[in-house]
Amino acid sequence: MQNKIRRYNLFALLCLLVSLGWIWLTKVPPGSSAYAAQPIPRKSFAAPDFILPAPDGAVYNLQDLRGRPVIINFWASWCPPCRAEMPALERVYAEYQEDGLIVLAVNTTNQDDLQAALDFAASLNLTFPILLDEIGDVSSLYQLQAMPTTFFVDAQGIIQDVVVGGPMAEALLRVRAEQLIGEVR
Repeated sequence: MQNKIRRYNLFALLCLLVSLGWIWLTKVPPGSSAYAAQPIPRKSFAAPDFILPAPDGAVYNLQDLRGRPVIINFWASWCPPCRAEMPALERVYAEYQEDGLIVLAVNTTNQDDLQAALDFAASLNLTFPILLDEIGDVSSLYQLQAMPTTFFVDAQGIIQDVVVGGPMAEALLRVRAEQLIGEVR
């Protein structure tokens, strides 16, 4: 019996030493990139920069739009709330684009059918840029949790509001657009 206890203790000690060795070998030094996780894009923080293509071949870089208020809307053609709020987004864009407002409709193409997205945009005669997040990098960068999700970004590139879910009321879109434009004037 004593021999079994001794073997068990020896086995437990060996497991402990192996575990401690593993912890020591795989430790991450403070200040390394593992500790520099991307903060969740949220109000009062800088909007993460991205570059995405449009179906017509144009390429949009959020950084290039500094100096103008931007509404970034993440959507998919299969998403009923996305479909419901798109006409209001188009009306707000049409009304405020002369004031400098930019709307970027980022289609989560990695979760959508490209042709269905293009057909949907064409059926509504959307005039703002439709961008294609084909790999899902921008959706990940913005830590997208639900669709639609809309980021209201001021002319300095700071997120002023985030609306997760929808459909968003046209009145709310107008108020947020006017706030963004008012900061530029």
